[in-house]
Amino acid sequence: GAGLTPARAALPPAAVWNFPGSNAHHLPLHVGEAVHILQVSEGDGNSKGCKYGAALDPPWEGLSVPPSSPAIPHPRAEETVVPLEMPLVQEITTTLREWAAIWKQLYVAGQKERYKQVRRMMCELMERRSQLLSGTLPKDELLELKKEVTSKIDYGNKILELDLVVRDKDENILDPDRTSIISLFQAHKRATSLISERIQEMLGLSAHLASAPCHSLYLCVRNFVCNIGEEAQLFMALYDPGEQRMISENYLIRWASTGVPQDIELLNNLKAIFTDLGSKDLKREKLFLVCQIIRVGRMDLRDVHTRKLSTGLRRPFGVSVMDITDIVKGKCESDEDKQHFIPVPAHPQTAQGDARLGTQASGFWVSLKMLWGDLTQVRKDHPHLVDRHTVVARKLGFPEIIMPGDVRNDIYLTLVQGEFDKGSKKTQKNVEVTMCVCDEAGAMMQNVIYQGAGDKPASEYRSVVYYQQRHQRWMETVKIAVPIEDVHRTHLRFTFRHRSSSDSKDKSEKVFSMAFVKLMRPDGTTLHDGEHDLILYKGDSRKLEEAGCYLHLPFTGSVSEAKALSGASFRVSSSMAGISVSSRDSFQISTLVCSTKLTQNVDLLGLLKWKSKPELLAGNLQKLTNVDGGEVIKFLQDTLDALFSIMMEYADTDIYDTLVFDALVFIVGLIADRKFHHFNAVLEAYIRQHFSATLAYKKLISVLTQYVDAAGRGEPCDPLMLTFKALEYIFKFVVRSRQLYRQWLGAGQLLSERGGAHPGRERNLCALQVPGAGQLQPLPLFSMVPRNLCSVHLCLGCRGLLRDFIGNLPPQRLLRQKLQSLTDIVNSKIFQSYELNPGQLPWGWETLSWGWRGQRELRLWGSVGQVGCRGLRACSGRTGVGREHLSAVAPSSQPSRWVPEGQGSTDPISPQSHYVACMAAILNQMDEAHYSAYIQAFPTRSDLMDFLMETFILFKDLIGKTVYPSDWTVMNMVQNREFLRAINHFAETLTCMFLSSNSFELQVSLGQGHGGLHEPTWAGGAGPLLAVGGVLGWMQRLP
Repeated sequence: GAGLTPARAALPPAAVWNFPGSNAHHLPLHVGEAVHILQVSEGDGNSKGCKYGAALDPPWEGLSVPPSSPAIPHPRAEETVVPLEMPLVQEITTTLREWAAIWKQLYVAGQKERYKQVRRMMCELMERRSQLLSGTLPKDELLELKKEVTSKIDYGNKILELDLVVRDKDENILDPDRTSIISLFQAHKRATSLISERIQEMLGLSAHLASAPCHSLYLCVRNFVCNIGEEAQLFMALYDPGEQRMISENYLIRWASTGVPQDIELLNNLKAIFTDLGSKDLKREKLFLVCQIIRVGRMDLRDVHTRKLSTGLRRPFGVSVMDITDIVKGKCESDEDKQHFIPVPAHPQTAQGDARLGTQASGFWVSLKMLWGDLTQVRKDHPHLVDRHTVVARKLGFPEIIMPGDVRNDIYLTLVQGEFDKGSKKTQKNVEVTMCVCDEAGAMMQNVIYQGAGDKPASEYRSVVYYQQRHQRWMETVKIAVPIEDVHRTHLRFTFRHRSSSDSKDKSEKVFSMAFVKLMRPDGTTLHDGEHDLILYKGDSRKLEEAGCYLHLPFTGSVSEAKALSGASFRVSSSMAGISVSSRDSFQISTLVCSTKLTQNVDLLGLLKWKSKPELLAGNLQKLTNVDGGEVIKFLQDTLDALFSIMMEYADTDIYDTLVFDALVFIVGLIADRKFHHFNAVLEAYIRQHFSATLAYKKLISVLTQYVDAAGRGEPCDPLMLTFKALEYIFKFVVRSRQLYRQWLGAGQLLSERGGAHPGRERNLCALQVPGAGQLQPLPLFSMVPRNLCSVHLCLGCRGLLRDFIGNLPPQRLLRQKLQSLTDIVNSKIFQSYELNPGQLPWGWETLSWGWRGQRELRLWGSVGQVGCRGLRACSGRTGVGREHLSAVAPSSQPSRWVPEGQGSTDPISPQSHYVACMAAILNQMDEAHYSAYIQAFPTRSDLMDFLMETFILFKDLIGKTVYPSDWTVMNMVQNREFLRAINHFAETLTCMFLSSNSFELQVSLGQGHGGLHEPTWAGGAGPLLAVGGVLGWMQRLP
């Protein structure tokens, strides 16, 4: 021991590889173990010819440990070494050590698949551990990494049948000594649920797929190989073969003749994401990715340059198709690194067996990956895939959920088909359609046409040219993005021109026909969705392009109408000279309006623009119920804004209050429909972020009070029944409006308001909650009232309001709603306020005590226990709140030994597990004084003896056969700890009162005398109900 000096500060904390140790003087170490070396030798350490610490010279050199040292708090005889690494790193180390032993056993047992799975998870954990130790991650990435690591650890523990680990919101392991038993129980439930979801995802059950309302398909074009010889346009879109139509915008890639993208910056960066896919799209029977190739150049590839040829013609070249149904539905692997080849077959009518097509090398190389969530969520979750260079191709139509603030004003136009007479020509025409957007003066609007996603806007669009065909079917879709304020004066003009392969002849060709369509109808609505047969006009090409010559003419109609207008007799004024109907030609288009500002319904338009004709406001409000629900939902934010603006505009009168209220109930009722249930989140977001009517709460309360009073008088209450179906959101509007009013009013005026106007509003709110004539008792919506009122600040007098609400409900009715209300109150800010608890406990416990005596529905009892335990913990955890406040519990209840019939279950969410957790939580709150007072509350020795026997047998059963799953080790240990503490207290009473020499009870010593109570009594929740009911009954009688 001579020459030894302390060396604590410079010692490393952990070993970085294993050291087995070969003799008695070696210290065997495993990876990650903390090393605490007390002393080192200053000399060579020779002893009996053997160098001291030969295996570790210096002691930390063989360990290759990091330069940091462990923290040793309060050095003493027995010291605790606390590593400086973060707790999660230590957990990973412990987990790896535990898994390693099992991993070796799996190899020996020949379980190859599980062996490989564990090895893969261990490698992933080691990689994540290195990232955590690097200390270079930003805070947000560190949090995501912690969630990923804990998820992997919990999943691995589950499949290896190890103990469940429960964590808090920051992914730290919960300390059972600092966590309430109810919170610990809920944490176990959440952890079990999350692991089950992870297992379902691993098994391919697509739990995430079913829950996400919005989906996106990521596409990356790795390469396109095809010897075209000219420039090309590559269109890629999603196609439904059942409906025979595209369901998404086209993703457009402009390809150079050299075999690379025209924009060289897009090389190896051709990425797109198809968004707004809903659950209905994923349920389609088939879904294809269609890739169309449009060649841009001369009329025929076989034409030689012996003469000057016309160029710039868009000609069909080829198409390729890939079935992506399984990828979209999650039935097969979707990985951004996996490449799929989509061959391009020869087109029989265009290439005619050209050698450039049909080779095995011609086609697209693409990668596909299904992403869950809307575009905002996808950008957040997958920034390496969806960045600023990724093209967004939206769905042709609205997504299933339209969030507030998602302003969209897109008009999709499809050139469907046309039929053109050859006229004086010997062969059929090579027709090219040119489309442009014009104002009422005929001026072309610039850069409003999008040929495809990822392409720059253009001022006009030219169609594909088919060679010498009378009937042509294009099915080409473009997007028109006109500013909302310009739509009413905008129309589309289509001109038709024959294209020749010879450049000289092509230049001499003029427009032979024209058609147009107005985007806005005379009644103010937009052009209806669907196909439109346009009337073709012929005549002087200059007249056909002058808006003043054709805008007053009909633009759509049937063939018979067109023929009625045709003929030599069809002549109008001098301004129409030279224009007539082309009866032999036909042209058809299809439109789809995706706008959150332009409606196609007259009744809805009248409401949205009510200020232009206020005299029709009453009728427009009544007509709202006749509007199709889907149209109202599309304009949800604008409709709600219109309703509340009417309220604010007529704040001094109630002439429109009832109509606006009924319209609001109608809209909320739509969202309650299963068809639109996803829009609940939209309505919540609107109330939270966009709603701004500060005085709306007064009018809503007034109308609702009128309906309640009418029902109380026995009058027909059909409007009230509809109102109560929308009651939750009515209250949310009331609460939010009141909050906004308080913010606008300011603190000074708010104080003066409390003494005057406030009591009247409180009486009005109380009146809302007294159902009349017993007609509203079956409604299951009362429980949400306290939940919303609790969000209002305390100045609203919510304590008395909530007490009146609970007290005025029918006695011994609506028990489930009462208990749910109590649960919400306990979890609210009101209950967390010290001064409110004593006043809340009496009426809360009165409801609970009645429930204990008469309710037999097991799951409802679980809610009762949790409310009670949280309430007691909230009271007992505050300074100055003790037994004097617990005396507020209803004193009429006696210790209960009621035992319901039922069957036990080990389901973690079963009622029995709730009961045991509640009982353990109540026992945790009891001290020696509580136990003493409880024992003294029994009137006779016989009652006390029965209780003790039942309690001991109950504890024996629960400890011997737990109600929790086998991996809930922490919960079982906490429960048994509380049981042991209770047994110690009851054992003292048993010894003093029944087993002493002065008062020996033979029946107690033999376990008899109570009808066979020595048999197990835990059959379906009997024991927990007995104990919890008894303890609650005693607590109600505390002085």
